[in-house]
Amino acid sequence: MSQNLADLMPAEGGRVNLRTWIKSFSYTKRLLVGESGDPWESASRYLAYFSQAQGLLKPDVAVLEVGELFDAWLRRNPSVRAELAGKRKLSFSLRKLLEQSQPRELLAEIIEAVLAQLRGQAPLVLSMPSPGCWLRQACLAAGREEVELDGDSIEDSAMYVADLARSVSGAAVGGLLLEESLSGAQPGPADLELYRPLINVARHYRWPLVLRMGEGKVVDSPALQEIDVFIGAGDFPSAGRAHGIDVSGMVWAGEQVPELTPAQFYFVDIPRDALPEHVLESLARLRTTPSS
Repeated sequence: MSQNLADLMPAEGGRVNLRTWIKSFSYTKRLLVGESGDPWESASRYLAYFSQAQGLLKPDVAVLEVGELFDAWLRRNPSVRAELAGKRKLSFSLRKLLEQSQPRELLAEIIEAVLAQLRGQAPLVLSMPSPGCWLRQACLAAGREEVELDGDSIEDSAMYVADLARSVSGAAVGGLLLEESLSGAQPGPADLELYRPLINVARHYRWPLVLRMGEGKVVDSPALQEIDVFIGAGDFPSAGRAHGIDVSGMVWAGEQVPELTPAQFYFVDIPRDALPEHVLESLARLRTTPSS
């Protein structure tokens, strides 16, 4: 039984023990709780949603979308937006959001409930926006429409995200996934050295680090060697124990996907409005595509 993503990673010369990584929150939320539904209202509400989603898709990795939790909490508590805009320092908005006690407590409760449901049969990975992306989102929530991120602000943001991750370090978290922007909002190459506070926390608690690369490149730096898994649709850095090939566009267009090498797995993001029959058929094809 696996409780850590590292258990699925290949030994030297071996094959990754992971076939398909599924990103499905927007799809399963619409399908199971409706467009206006909120699975984050309580730990019990989320667990009911999570159990249905796991039973429907049977993913190899259980993913908890931490950014979505904070987004939902902020929608339920709109008055907090004024607090996020209280200081001129750019990183203040994210710091103020992530230090809120209510979503932190809810996150801890949900992690505990999900781990009890999983019973070690799959690793629980906490997914969150990368520090720069989360900072940009927090600034928008605070009403700052035009922001130009600088290295110091991104590094400060990594420190605040690291503190959030540290707050759940007592749980059997199986890994961290950082997602760069896929919307074109990323102004330039991502410098992972600025994520050093978060990288250090992950290493301290032996959490494998996964980076879902965005449309931009990543800066060549020693920090690349600290990332265990890269996910993307284009070229990968010459680092990482495994690579997730994002075949989302191919799958939903009905195109043939490439065969996997021993260190690769498929990554597929299910569109919110996808038809259930199409989703199940597509996932079944992915799971039976020959590997090289």
